[in-house]
Amino acid sequence: QCVEAALAGGATFVQLRDKQATGDALRAEAEELLALCRAAGVPFVVNDDVECALAVGADGVHVGQDDMALLGPDAIVGVSTQTVEQARAAEAAGADYLGVGGVTGTATKPEAGVLAAEEFRAIVAAVDIPVVAIGGVNAATVPCLSELDVDGAAVVSAIFAADDIEAATRELSRIIDETLSI
Repeated sequence: QCVEAALAGGATFVQLRDKQATGDALRAEAEELLALCRAAGVPFVVNDDVECALAVGADGVHVGQDDMALLGPDAIVGVSTQTVEQARAAEAAGADYLGVGGVTGTATKPEAGVLAAEEFRAIVAAVDIPVVAIGGVNAATVPCLSELDVDGAAVVSAIFAADDIEAATRELSRIIDETLSI
């Protein structure tokens, strides 16, 4: 229901990141979200589980530095990076986009650090693929993204912790579009 509301509010890309679900439970969740994304015409990727992504026919996978993998020539592959070296390596290995961050600290991934603005800009300048800001993105932090030269923003808590997910997604999408001139 939350993803459905976010899609209705204008979400343009969905990543399933559920660290508790495994096996059949994760696949069932992925199949349900994939159906919603297909109906909305929005790409859907699975975080860290290539087998699940393949099994359900997801558009791709988002992986970390330790588990870079390719699903085939048409799959979307996103990679989390925090350095220019990691970014260049991910692009050379076939990544389609990079998740770079964190913008600020985040409860979704508390072990991730905050990345300096200079490093964000250096990463953007070092690669030719889209760079998406991750970690702590919300209405208050979006304005700083214009200084980072990123192509987009990934959001979890700012949407799914809202009382009205659809309205929160719509408003955040508007702010991001205006800030990044998307």
